Amino acid sequence: MFEHLLVPLDGSKLAESVLPAVAYLAPTLQSSVMLIHVIESAAHKEIHGDRHLTEPGEALAYLQDAARRRLPESIRVEFHVHEEKEKQLAQSIFRHSHEFHSEMVILCTHGRHGMRDFLFGSIAQQVIALGACPVLVLPAEWNRPAQEARDFTISKILVPLDGDRQHEQCLPVAAEIARACRAALHLVMVVPYYEHLTDEPAAAGRLLPGTALAMLDLAQEGGEQYLRECSARLEAADIPMSGEVIRGEPIYQVIQAAEDTGSDLIILGTHGKKATDAFWSGSLTPKIASRTRTPLLLVPVSHSKAD
Repeated sequence: MFEHLLVPLDGSKLAESVLPAVAYLAPTLQSSVMLIHVIESAAHKEIHGDRHLTEPGEALAYLQDAARRRLPESIRVEFHVHEEKEKQLAQSIFRHSHEFHSEMVILCTHGRHGMRDFLFGSIAQQVIALGACPVLVLPAEWNRPAQEARDFTISKILVPLDGDRQHEQCLPVAAEIARACRAALHLVMVVPYYEHLTDEPAAAGRLLPGTALAMLDLAQEGGEQYLRECSARLEAADIPMSGEVIRGEPIYQVIQAAEDTGSDLIILGTHGKKATDAFWSGSLTPKIASRTRTPLLLVPVSHSKAD
């Protein structure tokens, strides 16, 4: 499933902080790696404290040096410098992901205002919004000088679900990665308490609070059965499984579940061109992304024909 990994580098040490993940994932997933550098139009002299690379020859030499310094020789690495100056980096990454048949794009966050600004209205969100392949996003704590970058491994994966069948499209991706990494999957479903309801559910709950409370209790029971069904399908593939229904505020509970279970990766489904319409609600993914210290794999999911 993941034969080709696409890794954009801008020449900064911050961007290189994804390379420990590449060094781990490429041999584990038996993938080749394409390191790319896109020449930007009207580029600033510096980017994240490092000199911005604007000459193709210099950029190619940098990519080759980064691979030599940071990636094992056993990994098959190719290099590409897009010499035509680009204004839309996300569009360029999207096009290259198709050109090189990439099944995963690996990016780091290094926006001035943190992960939320980076994801929504920035490169990772835009790449997902174009309907590209899964995008692995390394959170802020991974963005440190290359010599201080931490190791990257995956032994447990957290997969939040909400009962929507569309969002189960991320499960085959999670299963593939779990098998390759010999990792365990932990499925989690969060059922809010009455006070955590928002938007239309909150309005209905205020009109019929007793009914709302009863429905939330039934949702917990239904969630337990739903997770058992999902777990059964994955256990048939000999993947270590666990799951739980948690009550509380969804964003906090997902982040806390990742920490409590020692998860190395959170896999979230997002709706392609409606990337801001993530599972549960349009605000869930950016809010998780802006708060979690766990790497995120954002998987585009499509609407069924019945929608």
